Formats: sequence, structure tokens, C-alpha cells
Amino acid sequence: MGLCAWLILTVFFHEVTGTMVKLNNGGFEDIVIAISPTELEDHKIVDNIKDMFKEASNYLFYATNQRFYFKTVKVVIPSTWTTKPEYKRVSKEFYEKADVIVADPSLKYGDEPYSLQYGGCGEMGRYIHFTSNFMTNDSLQDIYGSRGRAFVHEWAHFRWGVFDENNNDAPFYTTGINMAEATRCSTAITGQNIFRTNTGATRKCKFEYKAQLYEGGCQFIPDKKQTTSASIMYMPSLSSVIQFCDEKNHNTKAPNMQNKMCNFRSTWEVIMESADFASSSPRSVPPPSPTISLLQTRDRVLCLVLDVSESMVKYNRIDRLRLAAKLLLLQIIEMGSWVGIVTFNDEATIQTGLQQITSESVRIALTNYIPTKAGGGINVCAGIYAGFEVFLQKYSSSEGCEIVLLVAGEDSTLRTCFAEVAKSGSVVHTIALGPNAPIELEKLADMTGGLKFFATDSLDSNGLIDAFTGISSGAGTTISQQLIQLESEGRSVRRFDWLDGTVSIDRTVGNDTFFLVTWNVSMTPPGIILRDPKGKTYTQNNFVMENNNLRTARLKIAGTAEAGDWIYSIQNMHSAVQAISMTVTTRAASSTVPPATVKSYMNRDINMYPNPFIIYTEVSQGFLPVVGASVVATVEISSGQSIEVELFDDGRGADIMKNDGIYSRYITSLKESDGYNFKVRVQ
Repeated sequence: MGLCAWLILTVFFHEVTGTMVKLNNGGFEDIVIAISPTELEDHKIVDNIKDMFKEASNYLFYATNQRFYFKTVKVVIPSTWTTKPEYKRVSKEFYEKADVIVADPSLKYGDEPYSLQYGGCGEMGRYIHFTSNFMTNDSLQDIYGSRGRAFVHEWAHFRWGVFDENNNDAPFYTTGINMAEATRCSTAITGQNIFRTNTGATRKCKFEYKAQLYEGGCQFIPDKKQTTSASIMYMPSLSSVIQFCDEKNHNTKAPNMQNKMCNFRSTWEVIMESADFASSSPRSVPPPSPTISLLQTRDRVLCLVLDVSESMVKYNRIDRLRLAAKLLLLQIIEMGSWVGIVTFNDEATIQTGLQQITSESVRIALTNYIPTKAGGGINVCAGIYAGFEVFLQKYSSSEGCEIVLLVAGEDSTLRTCFAEVAKSGSVVHTIALGPNAPIELEKLADMTGGLKFFATDSLDSNGLIDAFTGISSGAGTTISQQLIQLESEGRSVRRFDWLDGTVSIDRTVGNDTFFLVTWNVSMTPPGIILRDPKGKTYTQNNFVMENNNLRTARLKIAGTAEAGDWIYSIQNMHSAVQAISMTVTTRAASSTVPPATVKSYMNRDINMYPNPFIIYTEVSQGFLPVVGASVVATVEISSGQSIEVELFDDGRGADIMKNDGIYSRYITSLKESDGYNFKVRVQ
């Protein structure tokens, strides 16, 4: 597949696991299972989800020696499905952060359930993936086992970071002269070694004495009747299997991922080392059936809550805020969303109540409420309370509404409104601008399920623009609504020098494409030359220039942008050095074909020098992994300094599996145990 070069902005402090699952006296609470907005309405999916969790809870309870069970589950119904009275409004249970998804099949697994795992042994996975066919086609249970058993198998992957005990690439291993065993756990599983011919007939496998293994294509077929109870991570579909392999029956010789990743320890040993195990104890009575709630995504409701205190006067912050907020309103927020704007210093002011974005004219009108002046003290809680007031002007509750909170100044009183924020049910996305923003912002985002961003005052980086670009909907919007950032390049340019670059647009994207040029000193625009793949040239005369000293030029490409390389050159015509940047955003070209996208994560949310942290970047088109890409991450710390590293998908170092589309790298060179953000460029 030919792919473009594009850039994705990753959020500040975005950990691999966005889960909200809690463990309460052995019961897992607030598990989120979200149905993809691409799935056609079929309530058999919902009914079978309920049955799956009931079966899985009992199976897990006895498999873990009466220690764990599933207590509460939230099922997120797509907004495209018929609304029903029993559906509650989604609050922070976004599709993008769900623990379990029901979505299109992946190329690698088809209808087979799987868990996406980035990290090593004992580290949580990204999500569990089921297909709608698996959830509705009962005949698949003959292949993969019952849905409840299959879920427990995947939950162990996802929650406890254990791995499979079979290996399709190495189905047998040598155990001695002229002896070989099937890769399995435990070895007490009995079965036949079968070879299937081209005609469909079967025969016993031949032993190849030179290789000391059975012939290629040989398969181990377990007997249906077994006497052993282990193991769930090998084949939970066997009726006798009700336990994980432990130190007594674990097969340390098998060439499987569990032995490779976990230093030959059994799955039960790894589970016993988990924080879950340490904080729980066995129950003497069977658990209650899971409580299952049905939620549905609705129109997006969002309020910008913006710092206009004295701290925003420094480093041209207020103008940078105006530019970034304008980008959010004009290009990023999805059509149909409701948006309000609040500013705060010592006190808060509602600039506008909720307005629904139904046209370009509404977008433009909203930009008139973006603040232009700053001064005074700071009271972040006052701004948050005003945001709640904006929501309550239209709705009976702020449950599920989103606040985008930008703070630059110090405020030691921020924690005083934490209880009210938690009670509100709102999601708070935080943007820390500069090094003095309260560290409590991180906690505020964490406790509400929001995103966390950090922007330095370096004019060479697009940090603030990048942060606002990252405020895209995670609530399971359709493919065509999701914003994709293709480029974010900025640096200081000397007089008459050029900022040059290439933005490659592939055929999966190109709708609603914007080119945004910014500069920070001159009142007159730089020279701009932009050529599309067919040679058509755009200059500064084709761009819309702002008339309010924002120093920006915007170009929207009509229709679907031409696929191929777009080449830009921006010349600094000012008499001195100034920072110049180019930002390019777009959306999918089709509502049915997923675009190529990049998602980046960290294994923890703060740098703890000298311990390294890991950056993971998933490059995919839908559920199709993109291999052979060049992936470079730029990490920026609070001081404004940055480092650049290449990520790899070669199965070495931090990368646990070769050619799975997940590129990884240990970062060891950061000396500050401090805030940082990063962005990733993929070719």
C-alpha cells in the first residue's frame, strides 16, 4: 500500500492504557465495551454482550480461585442507532478509550477475538477486539469457544499482560532424539498430529528426522475430551479447561510468546504478581451477576474555558491562543457540535452560550468571542464553574459535556473545585501553557477521563496549535468527521530564507483540507508558494489573510484535494528573523474507506529519570497494520528543548512483535523528570 507522509499530534501525558476500570473487592467496575459507529444496528450484539459478561464473570471467578469477577459494564451504542429511553448519555466512555470494541474484522485475525498488546510481560494492553460476526454468529463458538470463555482469555491478555501459550509459527518443538511435542500448555493436553492434504483429506503427520520435527503443515488437533484443567491461555474452548497454567503444570519448553515475554514464568505466576492480585482476596460466596448499563453517544457539547490572566500577556501567549482557538472553531470541531466560550482571570465571564455548528457562518461568528486582551489575577475554578453554567443553560445536567481548559498562570486553589468537577460528570481536557501552569491540571484530566496537553513558549514549535488540534472527538464519530493532521512544521527563518516542505496526501484523505501559515513578527505576510501534485500553484494571493493582526494565512482546498505530493515554500520577507510555521489538516475522502492514521502513546505519564520510558506509535489503515514505514518522534520538554529519535517495528528492544504496525523505542536521553510532549512524523 502506498502511503503518504503525515504527522499526528500526540497528547501530553497520554498513556497506553486509557482505561477507567476499577477493582473493588475483587469486582471489576466500569468496563467499557463500545460498538463502532460503522456497525449496522443489530440488537443481537447487545443481547449477546450481556450474556457474554454473565458467563465470563463466573468463569473468571473460579479460574482465579474465587478472587475476581466482573461487576459493572457500560455498553456504548453508536449515535447512528435508534435512540431508546433506556440509553443513558455517554459521559467519558469514548470509543477511542474503550476497553473492548466491537468493530470491523482485522486482516490478520478475521473474526478471531484478539487483544492489542504494546508492552511487555505484566503490562496492560490497548483494547480487546471482537467483530460483530463473532458476537452474533453462534457457529463461531465451535471454533473459538463460548463468548464468555473467549472473553476471559482476552481479559487476561488485556488486564494482566500475559501471552498465548500456542504458536502458529512454531506449532512443534524438539524434545529429544526423534521426538517432538506440540507447542501447548499444559503438556497433559492430548490430541492427534494431523496433516490436511490439498483434497481436504487428512492423514497422520510424517516425522522429518533431519529437522527433528513434524513436516510443515502438520497441526496438533486436541481431543475433545480432556482430563486436564489447564490452560485458559492455550485453549479455553476445551470444556475441561477452567484454570490458568501455574508453576506446577507450566510447560517451560514450549516456544510460545508467554515463555518468550515472561521469562518462562506461567500465566498464573504473572497474574499473582499484579497489583490486582495484591489488592484483593478470595470471596467465600459466588459473585452477583454483572450490572450492565447501556449508553449512547449524542451531539458533542463543548465549552472553551480560557485563561486571560496577567500570565497570558507574556511570550505573545494571547495572540497564540487566539490563533489556536480560531483553528479549533473553524476547522477541528465537528459539524453538529455545540460550543460555548468562557474566559477567566480573577473572575469568569461567559462570552457566549452554546451555539450549534451548522454552517461556516456559525464557525466564523464563534471566532468573534475569542479573547484579545489579558490581565489581572487568576481563578481557574471560577472558569470551570462558568463552563458548567454554560451547559446548564441548555441541559439539565453537565454529564458528558466537555471543557477545554487552557491555563498558563499559577493557581494554588485549583484543587478546591475537584469534588464539584467529579460530581458534574463532565470531561475536562487540559492544556498547560508554559512552565508555571498548575501541576494539578494533570489530575483534573485524569479524574474526568480527559486529554492532557502541554505547550511550551518556544515559537519554533507549534505546541499550542498542536494541542488544540488534538481536541478531536473520541466519542466514536464516523470516519468522515475525524480530523487528521498531516503537517505541523515550524522554525525560525532568517531574512529572505525559506521554510520548505512536502505534504503527501494519499487517496484515503483529502476532504476539508486546510493549509495554515503563521508568522510572528511582520505585519505583512511572507511569500507563499504551494504546488499541488498536478503542478497547480497557489500563492499568498490565494490565501485568506487575517485582518486582526493574527499573522495567519489560510487556504481551503475545494472538494477533495489531489492525491500526491504538495510542495510548499514560505519565504521570510521581513527584515529580521521570525518564526514561520505550516499546519495542514484534512478529513477522510470517503465515509466507508478508513484513512491511514497514526496513534501514539507512552508507557507512563511522566518521565522518571534515569528510568527510560517508551514511545509506541501504531500506524494503520483501519485494522490493517502499515509496515515498513519510517517513523520519527520529536520529544519536547518544558524548557523548550527537544530531541529526535527513530522508532522501529523490528521486534527488538521495546518492540515486542515484528511487522505488526506498532513502532516503539526506549527514550533514555531525557534528563528532566518533568513535563513533555511529542509528535510523530511517518513516511
